[in-house]
Amino acid sequence: MAEPRSPSLHEPPIDSPVTWQKHSIGKQDGAASDDGEFNRQYPSGLTVTFILMSVTLAYFLLFLDLAVISTATPAITSQFDSLVDVGWYGGAYQLGSAAFQPLSGKIYSRFSIKWTFLVFFVIFEVGSAICGAANSSAMFIIGRAIAGIGSAGVSNGAMTTISAVLPTQKQALFMGLNMGMGQLGLATGPIIGGAFTTNVSWRWCFYINLPLGVIIGGFLFFNTVPEPKRKDPPLQVLGSAIKSLDLPGFMLICPAALMFLLGLQFGGNEYAWDSSVVIGLLTGAGVTFVVFLVWEWHQGDDAMVPLAMLKHRIIWSAAMTMFFSLSSVLVADFYIAIYLQVIHDDTPLMSGVHMLPITIGIVISTMVSGTLISILGYYLPFLLVGGAISSIGYGLLSTLSVTTPVAKWIGYQILYGAGSGGTTAAPYIAVQNLVAPEQISLAMAIIIFWQNIGAAISLIAANAIFSNSLRFELQKRAAKISVSSDAIIEAGVRSIRDLVSGSELTAVLAAYAKSIDKVMYLGIAVSISVLVFSPGLGWKDIRKVKELQVITEKSPDSDYMDSAVVGEKSIVG
Repeated sequence: MAEPRSPSLHEPPIDSPVTWQKHSIGKQDGAASDDGEFNRQYPSGLTVTFILMSVTLAYFLLFLDLAVISTATPAITSQFDSLVDVGWYGGAYQLGSAAFQPLSGKIYSRFSIKWTFLVFFVIFEVGSAICGAANSSAMFIIGRAIAGIGSAGVSNGAMTTISAVLPTQKQALFMGLNMGMGQLGLATGPIIGGAFTTNVSWRWCFYINLPLGVIIGGFLFFNTVPEPKRKDPPLQVLGSAIKSLDLPGFMLICPAALMFLLGLQFGGNEYAWDSSVVIGLLTGAGVTFVVFLVWEWHQGDDAMVPLAMLKHRIIWSAAMTMFFSLSSVLVADFYIAIYLQVIHDDTPLMSGVHMLPITIGIVISTMVSGTLISILGYYLPFLLVGGAISSIGYGLLSTLSVTTPVAKWIGYQILYGAGSGGTTAAPYIAVQNLVAPEQISLAMAIIIFWQNIGAAISLIAANAIFSNSLRFELQKRAAKISVSSDAIIEAGVRSIRDLVSGSELTAVLAAYAKSIDKVMYLGIAVSISVLVFSPGLGWKDIRKVKELQVITEKSPDSDYMDSAVVGEKSIVG
């Protein structure tokens, strides 16, 4: 047997049982060190300022685009007669993002961070332009899916760029700022969407991304993002794209996600849940996903989604926490807007104003939790408290009715917003403090994939609950309503009062309120799920100086790593 060699950064040892490398966080020279580690000079001054402004504003734009349609959706459904497509307006965006998220991590690990980010951002802008120009619901959904594909690379690129331009000990602060900007986008989206829809057109909810995109792209275009490792020339990577980017893995995960989400969307809407179409889609998704996992296992450390990383307790816990965390933010967002516009006859703008309690709750809880995590060093308590408060808020929202007093639905929104907003940043911070810079894009791809697939599933599930419940509630009140339930559903939210009035309107509003209540039960479930999975992130102090890890197939299992917090100044155990 050949004598084992000393490992380099990119070549794990053959015979050693421990193959994860440790990266000290203080090295900033621009050359390779004696042990073979590739170091780079971190940018400073205006350069790092412009780079961080670019990625942070882009992150804001992504979440603004996700939330801006909540108050615009009723107007869109009325124009296209497409109330049954509401779930796809958010779900298509998340589907595009989820399908391309794993591949984006592999692309960032092989190509220039800066140029990869810019290409994905252009794709996002193209999707926004299609949405703004859409002349049908189908065209709008396609635009949302394309924008979602772009968002996959932009969201991953924002995290990867922060890791590339800042030393580890400074990343937590800017990670909190970045997540805070994302939360601000989610929080202000309904107001901005309502303002455009009321005063100009819902189309400007998407056209506005184009001029803002020029500013964001300009900040990054003229600056250089340092690379955490040496990368092969682009043509060389493209020449071996099937292997280097694991394109077979992508060709498996993409249809698996698509079939699964189509099955959820069709179930109970276009086809019965026990129909051959729905069963076939869901079964096909499950089989394809199993084949994907087998392929990724076969690929080992070269996989698009390295299973060694997914098996690490902190990473899979972060992934599952984010699977439910973003859902806890989004599930209520669309349906509170519908509640306000249907029950209270709000304009899109006024529904955004009446959703300000959510804005206040999310922004304040994100800022306070981020600041306290930096000071205290522990993120798990904020996940647990946030999940608990969010579940209580959803429980109260599930009692909404036609006669719920204003003070109550304002208070319920504050609780839901404060709880949900406090759960979003911690999983990212945990992963940033675990893996080495060159693996950040892969780790982020894993947790963002599960975050987006979770949000897509939740939005489509919420739409299925709402649509099926609304049809049931209207049919239950058919004796009191002269218009058919199908006609009411097809008319859209903003056209209800053109069809019915008086006691018939009261019966229709009661049906809507009951249906929205049932959606909130899903919100309770996803919030409680955050409590279930977040403890796996562990009781970590991010203030301790650590050595980051390159995780491979031969890395120690998660129990070993958690029991001996490796790389910290004091090793426990």
